[in-house]
Amino acid sequence: MAKLRLFASAREAAGTGSDAIDGATVADVLAAATQRYGSEFAEVLTTCRIWVNGNDVAPDTMVGPHDEVAVLPPVSGGST
Repeated sequence: MAKLRLFASAREAAGTGSDAIDGATVADVLAAATQRYGSEFAEVLTTCRIWVNGNDVAPDTMVGPHDEVAVLPPVSGGST
């Protein structure tokens, strides 16, 4: 099981900041997470970047039990 880390609106939609999700690829992990967390999470996911172990990756990237899959929604803000 890969460790799933959720940030900002993805964390809010899922109701948690982290979870252990089974899947062979990033796409498998995200599909299982969508099943677990529902339609609001699925909607947020459409705008997110996905990183594995700190690297931007494609959905077909393989993941293992020691990998961290991070879901990073776009953020706004800054100084004015």
